[in-house]
Amino acid sequence: MGSEDVDKASAGLAGRVDAALDRRGFTTRGLRLRVTAVVVALSLVPVGAAGFAVYRLTNVGGPDSVCDGAATADQLHDLLGSGRIGERRRGFSATEESTGNSCTATVRSGLFETSEKTVRFTPVRNAKDGPGALAASDARLFSGGSVGSVTPDDAWAVLPEGCDKGVRAEVRADVQGHDETRARLAAAFANGLAKARGCGNGALPMPTTLSEKGAETDPDWANLCGLPGFAPARNPEALWRMPQQVTTATAPIWSCRIGGDPRYDSRVQEFAITTEPRTTALVRKDGVTTSDPGRAQWVADGTLVTTCQGKDVFFTVTGGITSGLEKPFLFPDQKDLVRQFVTAGGKAIGCEPIL
Repeated sequence: MGSEDVDKASAGLAGRVDAALDRRGFTTRGLRLRVTAVVVALSLVPVGAAGFAVYRLTNVGGPDSVCDGAATADQLHDLLGSGRIGERRRGFSATEESTGNSCTATVRSGLFETSEKTVRFTPVRNAKDGPGALAASDARLFSGGSVGSVTPDDAWAVLPEGCDKGVRAEVRADVQGHDETRARLAAAFANGLAKARGCGNGALPMPTTLSEKGAETDPDWANLCGLPGFAPARNPEALWRMPQQVTTATAPIWSCRIGGDPRYDSRVQEFAITTEPRTTALVRKDGVTTSDPGRAQWVADGTLVTTCQGKDVFFTVTGGITSGLEKPFLFPDQKDLVRQFVTAGGKAIGCEPIL
C-alpha cells in the first residue's frame, strides 16, 4: 500500500469516527475532547489494575526495614507472609527499656479485603525479677552462640556479650508456629539493639537449631523433674493428676513445671536453673542471711545465686501456693523443697557441693 493509499485509509477512518460521533450528538469540539479523555482512561485500566495489585500484594516501594533496624522486610515476610509493610512506633527507642517502649510492624495483604498480621518488638531489662521469670517448661531453647528461647507466645534473645546484662530483645507475633523463624527474628532484633546502643563484642549468630519441646508426663516422685534423688515430701491431700513438663535442654534456662497452666492454677510448682548470667541484671547482695542455704544466696523472690565452676548460676523455685489460703499446697515444707532442689539441681549441672 502506497502513501496515498494510507492517507486515504486514515481519512476514511477519521470520517467514519466523526460520523459516528455526530450520530450520537457529540457535535462540538468540547464534547469530542471529553469522549477522547474517557477512551484514553479506559485504555489505561489494565495498567492501573496491575499497579493497584502490586501495591496491595507486595512491598514494592515500601520500607526495607522496620523499627530502627529491628528486622528487614525479608525477615518480616518470612514470618508473616507477603504484603505491604508498615510500622507503629509510639515513641519507640532502641536505646531504652521503659514500660510501653515497643514498636509494632505490620504486613497487610489482599486486593479488596485486607488482612493484617503484626509482630511487636520490645526491649526489656530484667533488673528486679530473677531469670526464672523467663523460664517456660514449653520453651524451645537456642543452641550455639545465641542465648534465648521460643514459646508458643513469644521469642526472646539476650543482647551480645559486652552489652548490659539482663537486656533482652522480645518478639511477639500474632502467628502460631514458625519457631525457627521467630528465633532468628529475636536474634536479629538483639543485634539491632546492640548496634543502636554501640555495645557488644560481635553480632549474635542466627540460631540454626532449637531444642525439642518437652512433653507432658506423669512425674516420677522419687526423681522429680528428671533430677536423680529429687524427692521432696509431698502433700498427701494432693491426689489428682499433676502433670510434669521439663525442657529438653539445660541452657540458658532449664525449667520444670509440676501441675497445670501457671496462668490459671496457683497450685502449680515451677523450678528453673539459669546457667547464663547475661539473662539478668541481679547481683549478689552484701553479706549473708540465716535463710541462705549453704553457698547459695537469695537475690530475688524465689531465686538464689551461687557459683558453679567459676560462673554465677541461678536456682528458682516459685508457685505451689493455694490461692486464698496462702499456704504451700503440693510441697508443704518449702525450705526442704529448696534445699533438695539446689542439691539435686547442682549435681545435675556439675556444680560443686552447695550445701
